[in-house]
Amino acid sequence: MSALLWVLQIVLALAFLPIGVLTIRRSRMQLVGVAPWVEDFPEAVVTAVGALEVLGAVGVVLPGVLGAAPVIVPVAATGLAILMIGAIVEHLTRHELDRISTPAALLVAATAVAIGRFGPWPL
Repeated sequence: MSALLWVLQIVLALAFLPIGVLTIRRSRMQLVGVAPWVEDFPEAVVTAVGALEVLGAVGVVLPGVLGAAPVIVPVAATGLAILMIGAIVEHLTRHELDRISTPAALLVAATAVAIGRFGPWPL
């Protein structure tokens, strides 16, 4: 099971790191075409979301690889799960039902990592 959790951790990192970096580096206006939700938030919030995505992506992998502060892994996974709950709520609010599947899948992966690493399969 630990191997499956590692796969999920890597998938989470590969999903969140590039999106987070893109969200931080591009302006809100540049992001509107690919992420229409940014219209609903000020630029500072959009940048903060990107920073949280980058921190979460790094936090689900790096502590486990380095063997330092492994408790950060499930904490980061919990943070990513919370972000995905927010993403799902935002898509529902905007009536974008076709955009819910990706955050829902990432929510399941992040929740599995959080439960697994807090519980029976810690690092």
